[in-house]
Amino acid sequence: MPIGPLMIEHRLIERAIEQMRKELARADASKWFDVRFIDSWTDFMRTYADQVHHGKEERILFHDLGTRPLSPPLKAMLAELIAEHAKARETIAALVSARDRYGDGDNAAFADIMTNGKALVDLYPAHIRKEDQQFFIPVMEYFTQEEKDGMLKSFREFDENVIHNHYRSVVESMEKRP
Repeated sequence: MPIGPLMIEHRLIERAIEQMRKELARADASKWFDVRFIDSWTDFMRTYADQVHHGKEERILFHDLGTRPLSPPLKAMLAELIAEHAKARETIAALVSARDRYGDGDNAAFADIMTNGKALVDLYPAHIRKEDQQFFIPVMEYFTQEEKDGMLKSFREFDENVIHNHYRSVVESMEKRP
């Protein structure tokens, strides 16, 4: 099933989200942010979570669903998921902006980092649950086995341009931090 690789990617994204949750707690206690962590984390989220994962969802799965007569609830959920992807992109951009200001010595940007980081650790788990538990399995019924196999092939071709192992090691490095 084409949703298998997407759900596996969700597990790595959840691990990265957990690392941001830990960093937010650490930063809240110390009143200091490690900008290198933010750089690595936002690189992971922009490249792996957005370009790779959301890229496959939006350019392949969601695109193919656009040609199907989805039930009204699934059609509404598809629109919600796309809007959540856009919200995540906006929030990550705001986090990067706050990180840049903070790195330049603007201590007031600390609060913006906290706000945007918290927004992301709140958004992603609910978004992933919605996709995994309410959306992915029902939408597979709209495809034949041949179409599902073709989608898997498209996913593999899409991934050829991305280095999964690199981003796995980025998250593992985050997890090793005290």
